[in-house]
Amino acid sequence: MHGGQPTPPVGAVPYWRLSGFYLFFFAALGALMPYWGPYLRAEGFSSAQIGELLAILHATKVIAPNVWGYIADRLDRRMAVVRVAALIAFMAFFGILIADTYGTIALVMALFGFFWNAALPQYEANTFNHLQGQEHRYSSIRVWGSVGFIIAVMGIGELLDRVGFDSYPYMVLLIFAGLWLSSLIAPEAGKARQAANGDGFWQTVRQPAVIGFFLACFLNQVGHGPFYGFFSIYLEDHGYSGGLIGVLWAWGVVAEIGVFMLMHRIMPRFGARYLLALALALGAVRWLMVAAWVDSPWLIALSQTLHAASFGLYHAVAIDIVNRFFVGRSQGKGQALYSSLTFGAGVAVGSLGAGWVWDLYGGQTFLASSAVALLAAVLAAVSLRRFRY
Repeated sequence: MHGGQPTPPVGAVPYWRLSGFYLFFFAALGALMPYWGPYLRAEGFSSAQIGELLAILHATKVIAPNVWGYIADRLDRRMAVVRVAALIAFMAFFGILIADTYGTIALVMALFGFFWNAALPQYEANTFNHLQGQEHRYSSIRVWGSVGFIIAVMGIGELLDRVGFDSYPYMVLLIFAGLWLSSLIAPEAGKARQAANGDGFWQTVRQPAVIGFFLACFLNQVGHGPFYGFFSIYLEDHGYSGGLIGVLWAWGVVAEIGVFMLMHRIMPRFGARYLLALALALGAVRWLMVAAWVDSPWLIALSQTLHAASFGLYHAVAIDIVNRFFVGRSQGKGQALYSSLTFGAGVAVGSLGAGWVWDLYGGQTFLASSAVALLAAVLAAVSLRRFRY
């Protein structure tokens, strides 16, 4: 499975130094995803404008990871790219403190998004290079991202109930400072191992299984677009407090952590194809519940439990599949392509579409998310039928 390469000793993996970056990166996500939409609404923007501004942020993932992935693969210095990207993202976000129009906020989001979204794919590739022969340990490192998300989403929710949105940009800036500092202590893994008979990047991309896989992942994230942009607004409009909204977001990530901790047992037993299709199908159930039962906090909490599948299980399987499709010097570009097509283009399309129709259909928009997720599940099952893992 590993080309005859010896397995490095467990102690060779710098567990805590790798985990810190995930903690702060996903804390930033926990600060932005649940509360950026409500913040923009508090600033007086319409649903369509909120959807467009969120689409700009996610659209930078279409370009940035590929540009920086090419640079990192050429230099073979992924952590240098990560550190520069984290620093400039932190500095760019200061612009939010003075931006007060649609155009200036769009400019700030495009600038900081271009660098922030460059960091994670290269960091993922660097982590897997540290884990050569110990890939099963990925979930135990990545789980600290979930911990960071929970701390941010619950803490900021409570603070917003107490002090309002005026202090919100400063909370986000504090997390971005931590992200940059954590990048300074995370070690470079060195050169990526070349596969003995691995295909080149474009030869891999043209394979039908790879095309189908990426399309399924794209559709899954289109379905998540309304969730990232409007779930908190949806709950606010149905009487949920900021603190309860934070708890519901956090509960989903607690469920995600449970999956991450079990992946080293689940993956070898059931295989990537079955698990990916299952995760996407359960995502369809999740969005159906959100559309139908928003007035029941208990059923919404149950739907959030399915975050364990629609994101936790999905992402752990998908990132492993990408790591197996793309090897050697194609690794960074493969991770970048996955990020740009899914969390970039997919979420951007979903956010933009949700913003345009939200005032007409409200929470019923999640019915479209359910249908798209079901289509993605079928596509993944068909495309990966010959995937040997």
